[in-house]
Amino acid sequence: MDKHSGGSLFIRGMRDGIPVGLGYLAVGFSLGITAKNAGLDAVQGFFASLWTIASAGEYAGFRVIAEQGAFLEMALVILVANCRYLLMSCALSQRVRPGTGGLHRLGMGMFITDELFALNIAGEGYAEPKYAYGAAASSVLPWAAGTALGIVSGSLLPSAIVSALSVALYGMFLAIIIPPARKDRVILGIVAVSFLVSFLCARVSLFSALGEGFRIIILTAVIATAAALLFPVKEDAE
Repeated sequence: MDKHSGGSLFIRGMRDGIPVGLGYLAVGFSLGITAKNAGLDAVQGFFASLWTIASAGEYAGFRVIAEQGAFLEMALVILVANCRYLLMSCALSQRVRPGTGGLHRLGMGMFITDELFALNIAGEGYAEPKYAYGAAASSVLPWAAGTALGIVSGSLLPSAIVSALSVALYGMFLAIIIPPARKDRVILGIVAVSFLVSFLCARVSLFSALGEGFRIIILTAVIATAAALLFPVKEDAE
């Protein structure tokens, strides 16, 4: 980041976060349909998105709520869905100015998403807390508002339209996995195996008795471990 004043950094972050916020508004709307189907009202959905800020994690959590799963199940499934943010936090910590206080570091970590992480590390120099807060201010609120709007709309629209809109969130997940799967046959194979095994486990009595959250946790751990052992990523020497 450049060496502007704190106020300028915050405004710059807000400006850069606006396009992200517009995208979050649309995705949050689709997530709101899922939250509505799980029984949440607009206020609950707003604060769930405001504090979680994770599409995959929130979707998994709403599914656990819909199935009346246990709190432990919800915590574990959200942890698994959001574990990539731990790696992003470690990477971002290397770009923070030395001497930055612990509260600011925690604040920046709170607002890490794929897109906000990219914004924070895109510039030259150090990643600044005030820039991160500005980008979060113009993107996280639309995300939470989109979820609330989705819940309200789901309560007003006909059930057929609500059912159709509930599929929209899957489009975002497909948009995430299709590009890397097209470039790498190993990833394509892992994705296909994941779909197949998940489908089978949902219908085999031994596994279908488990909640959906626990199935996600178990399958993620097993498939990710097997993929890492069978197809390790080779790193180029510096």
